[in-house]
Amino acid sequence: MVAHYFDERPAVTSDEQVVDVALPDVAFTMVTDRGVFSHGHLDTGTSLLLREAPAPSDSGSLLDIGCGTGAVALTMALRSPGAQIWAIDVNARARELTRVNAARNDVENIRVSGPDDVPGDVRFSTIWSNPPIRVGKRELHDLLLRWFGRLDHEGEAVIVVQKHLGADSLQRWLEEQGYATDRIASRAGFRLLRCRHR
Repeated sequence: MVAHYFDERPAVTSDEQVVDVALPDVAFTMVTDRGVFSHGHLDTGTSLLLREAPAPSDSGSLLDIGCGTGAVALTMALRSPGAQIWAIDVNARARELTRVNAARNDVENIRVSGPDDVPGDVRFSTIWSNPPIRVGKRELHDLLLRWFGRLDHEGEAVIVVQKHLGADSLQRWLEEQGYATDRIASRAGFRLLRCRHR
């Protein structure tokens, strides 16, 4: 059986590796592991998101969909210390890594959760994600609609998607769902999309 990073409990043997992440304004170290997306490195798509996304809201609730090792949540938390960052993932190993990495970097404004454990009344001013494209189109669409529907009125979501995995068709689909969606960066085969309520 093939293990996927979006499995709830990865069956692959643990192999932790520490990665240093240095961005223009923040830096941190993180533990990565097998069975969790981007083992042993910061992947190209996430790097584009962290370097090119507009600044996250400095207050309120922010969301990292599919937190993996916590690179996105950590960056949001360090840039917006006055905000509460929700880091969600179906993968239990990923959630534990995000907790470990928050503690490792003395970051206290990250709340790690399973997707079904986020209270229904929480609304988000910023959502960032390198979403799990390989779960399949229907599952991906359901995932994005579920969480984008919880953006507050002035909120925005920024996602990174590989061009050859359907970034352009996903942009058109998001427009059809009522989200004004702009391509704000394109590099190394990835598109960075910003989405807002119309």
